[in-house]
Parts: sequence; structure tokens; C-alpha cells
Amino acid sequence: MNDWQSHVDILEAAKVVGGGGVIGYPTEAVWGLGCDPFSESAVKGILDLKQRSVDKGLILIGSSVDHFAPYLKGLEPKDLQLFAVPSRQPTTWLVPDNGFAPRWVVGNHDTVALRITLHPLVAALCNIFGGAIVSTSANPQGLPAAKTQIKVKEYFAANFVFCTSGDVAGVNKESEIKNLLTGEVVRPG
Repeated sequence: MNDWQSHVDILEAAKVVGGGGVIGYPTEAVWGLGCDPFSESAVKGILDLKQRSVDKGLILIGSSVDHFAPYLKGLEPKDLQLFAVPSRQPTTWLVPDNGFAPRWVVGNHDTVALRITLHPLVAALCNIFGGAIVSTSANPQGLPAAKTQIKVKEYFAANFVFCTSGDVAGVNKESEIKNLLTGEVVRPG
């Protein structure tokens, strides 16, 4: 078992994210690309790598409800409670955009996509960084999501700053995406 809080890769990854860079890292089911959601240039870098339109929006991942507090302002207590319940099946919640998230994260939506992770490496990364980070699958649009660090490097080796060590958590499918207020499943998990 790794102590990710003090692992050199995670400390470096948090430094890269804090400095406006892009990283590759394992999530629950696939490898992801991440950055500081408030760094427009870093988000643009991810979108360029993926050949993805800003209109689609991006998921933010954090290790606790505290990482999402500003995004959750205005929600009813029952909705906050539902958001905070940990789930073995990764769930990304579509939460009404209250204006806190940058437009380059929200895209052409009136919601922002938020997920609390149970992956110890990602949780440590977010804790050291001090907040939520962008989490989008590590693949150019139209190609399968990377399931290994080797595949991430094949896709993007010459194009981004840093790739952590580690492994995906063994979940078979990417996160389920659900609307927090309506319960509608947008993408099954």
C-alpha cells in the first residue's frame, strides 16, 4: 500500500497542476488528464490534446465535499447530502452551475460535473493541490481511453508535462453521470 500523500510523483503532480501544467494520472477506471480548472491555458491544453470542443464541458474531481463547497452553494440540504454519499461505483453529479465554475469547464451547459473520488492516489493529489482538478479521460477524441500509463504516453508523450505512476482502481466502467436534482442518468456506469 502506497502512502500517496508523501509519494514523490504525487507531490510533483500537485506542483505541476499548481503551476498551470497538465498531468496524466490513474482514476477509478481509466487514466485521466488533469489540471487546475481555473487555469484557462491548462484547460485549453487538455482540450487541444484531446481534440475536444470546449462546448462539451469537463468533469472536476476532488476527494471531499469541501473541495466542491463553492460549486455547491445554493443547493438544498437534501441535495448536498446525496452528493456527499460515497459510492463504490464512481458517480459524477451534474450540479446546477451557480456561476463559480469557469466557462471553459462548464462548456455549453447549465450544470457543472463533479465527482468525489475514492481512489487513494487521486484523493492525495487533490488534497495536496488543495482542491478539485479537471478529470477527463486520457485519449484523443474517438480513440479508447487509456487504461495504462504506457498508453497515455503513446497518445501524448511529446505533448504534456508530467505523468504519475500508479494504477487504475479496477472499476470496469467510467463514472456514471447523473443529474443531482432530477436523478436522470446521463451516462450509465
